[in-house]
Amino acid sequence: MPNKQIQSRASPEIFGEPVAGGGLLNRRVFLAGGALLASTAAARDARADSNSVGDDSPFSMTTPGKVFQGYGVPAVPEKPIQRTVLQPYGDLGPGAGVAMTPLESLEGTITPNGLHFERSHNGRPTIDPEAHRFLIHGLVKRPLKFTIESLLRYPMMTRTCFIECAGNSFFNSNLFPEPMQVPVGMIHGLVSGAEWTGVPLNILLDEAGLDSKGKWILAEGADAAGMSRSVPIEKALDDAIIAFYQNGERLRGEQGYPMRLLLPGFEGNMSVKWLRRIKVTAGPTYTKDETSKYSDLMPDGTARLFTFTMGIKSTITRPATGVVMYGPGLYEISGLAWSGHGSVTRVDVSADGGKSWAEAALGEPILPMALTRFRIPWRWDGTPTILQSRATDDKGNTQLRRAVWSAQYAAGELYHCNAIQTWGIGRNGEVSNVYI
Repeated sequence: MPNKQIQSRASPEIFGEPVAGGGLLNRRVFLAGGALLASTAAARDARADSNSVGDDSPFSMTTPGKVFQGYGVPAVPEKPIQRTVLQPYGDLGPGAGVAMTPLESLEGTITPNGLHFERSHNGRPTIDPEAHRFLIHGLVKRPLKFTIESLLRYPMMTRTCFIECAGNSFFNSNLFPEPMQVPVGMIHGLVSGAEWTGVPLNILLDEAGLDSKGKWILAEGADAAGMSRSVPIEKALDDAIIAFYQNGERLRGEQGYPMRLLLPGFEGNMSVKWLRRIKVTAGPTYTKDETSKYSDLMPDGTARLFTFTMGIKSTITRPATGVVMYGPGLYEISGLAWSGHGSVTRVDVSADGGKSWAEAALGEPILPMALTRFRIPWRWDGTPTILQSRATDDKGNTQLRRAVWSAQYAAGELYHCNAIQTWGIGRNGEVSNVYI
């Protein structure tokens, strides 16, 4: 991927003294100074161009535009923005792998459906929605079997949340002894944010009538991998959804069409796609996908099972690897933060390798278990710089340094990495992935 250049925005005198080392400025520049930014940067550029517009109309004003189409597609110049597909088993397992969200090319907190990350263990099944049936059975008084049509008649709810693969940020890139120099989406792109709509699972479980012995559920998908996971009944009765819609449209095939389980804040593998049944059980089922994988290797040689909740996390998405700074001056540092425990309450940014920190501005709305955009103004003086972000949530959880996070586990731990991400900026403006 070619490097992208980002340019300085304004003269340094207007924004006052830095609030932390490395040239970080007060976040209130963004909270209350939008008009100031416009008057010093965008407006200045507009004045520079105003005398060169001329009287000639551009081609777009003299030629009729394209006709309507049934389903919208990205503008032609934006079509190269796509997910990065990794298939580690090649032709031996073409349906096993990931497609990673290009975080560096997106803004806001909602991921377009076509760029939402995908994780499949044995390919994307083709399911006839009219023939598909969803079963609730096990420790219930009345086993129930639903058609899609019957489920769509139940009361629905919508919530915005992230889904993150448990292997995000480490398994695919930062596991290696030397940091990989790839775009931020290839490091942290197994997380995406979306609006999901469907039927609350607790309504269906209530209709089935839970047996008092039922403490867990087994959720199973209709894919060739037979993906299945154990879920505590407390989560199933709390905020779990049987989702049919993503960002307003019916689920796409890679996201579980015609229906999937959604467990906000839990590791993505548990939000089982292509959902075909839920069995209420007395204890966890210990399925192959929650014992052979998605467990944590501990220093004493044991493996910790059932690490469900994704930890507090953040990453700077601009500037990041794949970007080249265009000379000293004022820039915006922007990124994403999220927590499976609740809401992000604070993101601090460091431009001196963690020696000092400045609080970033958080974009509204700040929702629990959803992506949150953060921003902070930064005056780069052109010298080598180490950038980091550190998020905190409303339960008091804070990100750890990479070495501290790694010390909790045995060598070879692949999952649940929420360590601080570090970017290095050289004198030439190139941004690299570094370990400190």
